[in-house]
Amino acid sequence: MAKKHPQKPANLIAQNKKAGHDYNILETFEAGLVLTGTEIKSVRKGKISLRDGFARVRRGEAYLENVHISPYEQGNQFNHDPLRNRKLLLHKKEIAKIGALTKDKGITIVPLRVYLKHGFAKVLIGVGEGKREYDKRETLKRKEQDREMARALRKR
Repeated sequence: MAKKHPQKPANLIAQNKKAGHDYNILETFEAGLVLTGTEIKSVRKGKISLRDGFARVRRGEAYLENVHISPYEQGNQFNHDPLRNRKLLLHKKEIAKIGALTKDKGITIVPLRVYLKHGFAKVLIGVGEGKREYDKRETLKRKEQDREMARALRKR
């Protein structure tokens, strides 16, 4: 009997697949997103891109920047700016911890996933350091070797 591939949960809206390739994620946090009415409607339709997004801590508050949420089709003059900065809802201790982690050079905050939880939009952010080119190649080699080993075991 063939193995079933793990399916994405029904409430997962967007995933940043490049984040795992470009960063070594050290720690993850779940944060709420402050969105306007037309933004949440677009997010529920899946019209969000996390590709170039990042988060920043300023004056004791965390903001998600450069995340594109497409304008809502039925929205009129109340439509939002697609690339505006959005506030992240975190506890003060979490913000302080993230701020302390990002003081080091080369450490950044990247969005990993956006999903709905009890009707509210949540974002999973990861604090990570950027991988160098040789680290990326090494990771790809390791994945390829694991795939080949799995294929060889299946053929037996």
